[in-house]
Amino acid sequence: MSIVEISMITSTGALDTHRITDRRDRFVEGRHALDTQRGTVHGFEEIIGTSAALTRVLQEVELVALTDATVLIYGETGTGKELLARALHHRSPRRPHPFVPVNCAAIPPGLLESELFGHEKGAFTGATVRQIGKFVQADGGTIFLDEIGDMSARTQAKVLRVLENGEVEPVGMAKTSRVDVRVIAATNKDLKAEIAAARFREDLYFRLNVVPLRVPPLRERAEDIPALARHFVEQFSRAYGRVRTLGPESLAALQAYRWPGNVRELKNVIERMVILTPSEEIGRDQVRRTIGPGSDSQPAADPFEGFTSLREGRESFERQFILKKLDEAGGNVVRAAELLGLERSNLYRKMRAYGIRGGEAP
Repeated sequence: MSIVEISMITSTGALDTHRITDRRDRFVEGRHALDTQRGTVHGFEEIIGTSAALTRVLQEVELVALTDATVLIYGETGTGKELLARALHHRSPRRPHPFVPVNCAAIPPGLLESELFGHEKGAFTGATVRQIGKFVQADGGTIFLDEIGDMSARTQAKVLRVLENGEVEPVGMAKTSRVDVRVIAATNKDLKAEIAAARFREDLYFRLNVVPLRVPPLRERAEDIPALARHFVEQFSRAYGRVRTLGPESLAALQAYRWPGNVRELKNVIERMVILTPSEEIGRDQVRRTIGPGSDSQPAADPFEGFTSLREGRESFERQFILKKLDEAGGNVVRAAELLGLERSNLYRKMRAYGIRGGEAP
């Protein structure tokens, strides 16, 4: 490589760095002025909660938002990964430009490539007009690739190319175009396991995982449930033209539930109760009928409470497990020993040590 070429590359890199820094500084100044004028901080209005787990991830969003770093958001279904991606875009210098979400799991694999990169007219059967891809639509802004783990190997390769050099190649067209897009991806899968199973490219993973963010499931921030529940009650009360409230017992029942569907499930449950509850107050019984088994006004007991040593915990578990197997064996010690994988004499010794009589139920 010649000295002239090196000089050109260095000069271009310096210009790009200066441009990004200048854009960031101007954005920070403008946002600060706007926030001062309105007396508020913008960006997290739709993300409700004050728990330590949620606060931690929002602090991370604040730190990464002003950069152009690629972000990979991890989280279970229904935790609000797209809300977090929108907040990240909203607080970034790219805010004036488009935020383009794409659910990779909702688009058939054969059409996802065309959706992301566009296609020329006649590129395939049914391509009657030229289509602009999502990457081009997001130029200058942010593209959010939700459920990236469901992307085909071919599409993964083309996304990697965009991340490496900003080049987009529409389907049916040899010519590429360049885009300036920030990529935020999200997944509810274990991508390392997908890599081990040869379903996800390792090089793409490293390109995406520059800044990993984990959205905590609702069960890890149960203290946020009352605020979320009240927010949704107000939202759907306005939508359906009625007044509904949640009492302390109802909120306690909501907090005790594990919420496998996370915030999305909570939102759906609240909407259903606002519609179906005939009285103004949504009672605990209505909560229980709506969410079914697993709701209670008391939180689940701590299985480790009362133990002061590992030995105590191990002995308690062993005693309960022996009682369970004796019960399954109908009190037959020989059969229980088989279920436990123990010699009969060894089981008798443990039963004496734990004060267990043959046939005792747990």
